[in-house]
Amino acid sequence: MPDYGHDLTFGTFITPTNAAPAKVVELAKATEAAGLDLATFQDHPYQAGFLDTWTLLSYVAAQTDRISLSANVINLPLRPPAVLARAAASLDLLSGGRFELGLGAGAFWDAIEAMGGPRRTPGESITALSEGIDIIRGLWDTSTRERLVVDGTFYQVDGPKRGPAPAHDIQIWLGAYKPRMLRLIGRKADGWLPSLGYVKDLNDLTTSNATIDEAAIAAGRTPGDVRRLLNVGGTFSAQRSDRLLAGPPEQWAEQLAALTLEYGFSTYILSGDDAQAMMILGQEVAPAVRELVRAERGTEQTDATPAVGL
Repeated sequence: MPDYGHDLTFGTFITPTNAAPAKVVELAKATEAAGLDLATFQDHPYQAGFLDTWTLLSYVAAQTDRISLSANVINLPLRPPAVLARAAASLDLLSGGRFELGLGAGAFWDAIEAMGGPRRTPGESITALSEGIDIIRGLWDTSTRERLVVDGTFYQVDGPKRGPAPAHDIQIWLGAYKPRMLRLIGRKADGWLPSLGYVKDLNDLTTSNATIDEAAIAAGRTPGDVRRLLNVGGTFSAQRSDRLLAGPPEQWAEQLAALTLEYGFSTYILSGDDAQAMMILGQEVAPAVRELVRAERGTEQTDATPAVGL
């Protein structure tokens, strides 16, 4: 799979546990201190053990200066898209353009329904997500005075005033694995955000990328319009191993560079809630990955010059 040429960014996936809220905020600050680019938090509003993710994002934005922030990913069935659009734009304005919108179609439908949300089939949830994206982008678009109307099956708006416009072009990243969602990413999203732990085989990444690329081209876009992000986990150790992301920082760097050059990923988001691992990622792994990718991008590849292998 080709390298899409995006700049490399690195971040963290922090558990928003409400048993120790100060620790959650400190991990976000540790993300920034480590020189990383992004802090993200899962969004499960039905989970009584978690802080509300939107409140947390807003609080962390006020406690940090540089890092971007995102949910990983927002639960759309429990957050109406028109309200979400205004909230996202507002947080982006307040943070100086540091918010990105990770968005999900929903899961755990028993819990969603228990919270007063809808129960949807997989197909219905994808249709609803597509309609929600149209509403969100429409409300952000203040360049036109055209009346905004979305008459969807699951979401409708009939002439709401547009705005506010965000401080920067907020990216919409979708978490997805199945073909229909991947095609939606190709048509409408700015990023694909899967988790490596849910990928059975690396060849599946190639197949998924191809599905996204084909849909993007069919929609008049280019494959490079979609950033590939990846939630990753692993362990740092002194000894190399034959496993993925289980070894010293230099092994991590080689393997992440390979995921960029061979599978097109350019943002790596580390789970684990480990401040020391965050520091290693930011201070040792990220610079090494950037250097490996920079060196490879600066040379012409031939059949006799393979990329760094996994």
